[in-house]
Amino acid sequence: MIRLEKRPSPSRFWAAATPVLAVIATMIAGGILFAALGKNPFEAIRTIFWDPLFHESFAAYSRPQLLVKAGPLILIAIGLSMGFRAGIWNIGAEGQYIMGAIFGAGAGLAFYPSESFLIFPLMVVAGAVGGWAWAMIPAVLKTKFGTNEILVSLMLVYVAENILASVSSGLLQNPDGMGFPGSRNFGQWPAAANTEIFVNSGMHWGVVTAFIVVIFAYVMLTRHILGFQIRLTGESPRAARFAGVNPTRLILICLGLSGALAGMAGLFEVSGPAGQISIDFGSGYGFTAIIVAFLGRLNPIGILLAGLLMALTYIGGELAQLMLGLPSAAIQLFQGMLLFFLLAMDVLSNYRIRIGKTEVA
Repeated sequence: MIRLEKRPSPSRFWAAATPVLAVIATMIAGGILFAALGKNPFEAIRTIFWDPLFHESFAAYSRPQLLVKAGPLILIAIGLSMGFRAGIWNIGAEGQYIMGAIFGAGAGLAFYPSESFLIFPLMVVAGAVGGWAWAMIPAVLKTKFGTNEILVSLMLVYVAENILASVSSGLLQNPDGMGFPGSRNFGQWPAAANTEIFVNSGMHWGVVTAFIVVIFAYVMLTRHILGFQIRLTGESPRAARFAGVNPTRLILICLGLSGALAGMAGLFEVSGPAGQISIDFGSGYGFTAIIVAFLGRLNPIGILLAGLLMALTYIGGELAQLMLGLPSAAIQLFQGMLLFFLLAMDVLSNYRIRIGKTEVA
């Protein structure tokens, strides 16, 4: 008989090893999936994980894109991880990402065609405020009425998507766009453009901000009283209450912080790689960041590495679609397998596997 025996305390070794095992299991299961689709599984895995970084024909383009894709994932995942550590489940970061882009773009377009150097900083602040305000809706409803933040934050994603569609064809629509939905192109407006800091590096202000936030998050979790309260609440809510932690305050801080970071990610994306507000601006970064947060074990350094890995699957997945003809749904399923296997193997952190006969009383 195979049975699970609960460990006296979670295993540090397995907590560190399970993300690696989850990646390996995803490669194996993904290879089986690709083989079922009639593709060479080894070639598909190589195309996703190896070619974007080391193939001479693709690396020059793919390496800078690695930072471009990883920046918003890391930024959003860091914010989510703060709440997840405290048992506060913000599943609606995608909506906060969209609203941050709308607020930031709107703040900038209000001053078009000014070339003031204050335009872009204003857009960043407005993006953070937009994401924060959208996250405050589930935060206030939870603290005042005890609603479930998972459901409220998730449902608000669909509201944000409809607002995005509305402003793309109305309030923020480009008046010179001949009636096509979408705002002005920020790439053609230097004062509002999130351009590369170093040419062909992929390093724009969103990536820089993501790296800075990783450092601040690590320091906060390990050296600041707020980080201690977050960790204590997640590990033992009862002990946190005895220690004087204010649960209402913590909910507002964690949801507000995650919303602000998601909103900033949306602004950096709309003023940089995306270039404009459009109906299809929502890219799913807010949902993918949940995988990144858990793959990184809710640790800022782990999230940095997980964000780069997930960005690699984005770039490699696009390459596999182009070179091998893999459907986009297969790539999305492959990415989802990471979270599935991570959660499945996480049981090893808390349980031992025992094989043997069971005694009959």
